[in-house]
Amino acid sequence: MNLTVADAPERSRYEVSADGTVVGFSAYHLLEEGVLALPHVEVEPAFEGKGVATVLMRASLDDIRERGLKIVPICPFAKAFVERNPTYGNMVHGD
Repeated sequence: MNLTVADAPERSRYEVSADGTVVGFSAYHLLEEGVLALPHVEVEPAFEGKGVATVLMRASLDDIRERGLKIVPICPFAKAFVERNPTYGNMVHGD
C-alpha cells in the first residue's frame, strides 16, 4: 500500500491517500496566530489498525513543524500520538 499525505487547506485538513484514494484525514483550525488546533483524526474502517493514522500524524506534524507552528492536540489520538512520540512534545502550545 502506497500512502501519501498532503495538506488540503481548502478543507482545513491533512489527507492521507492509499494508492490515490483518500482514506483518512486530520482536521485542523487556527486558534491564534501560529497555533493550530487538531480536533479530529479519522481513518476509514477498512484501513484501521494498519498504521495509516500514524503515517498521517507523523507527516502532518512534520509539515506543521516546518511551518514553525505550534499545536493544541484536542483529538485523543493526536494527543496520545504526541505523548508517545516525545520529539513532537516541543510543538505543544503552552508546554
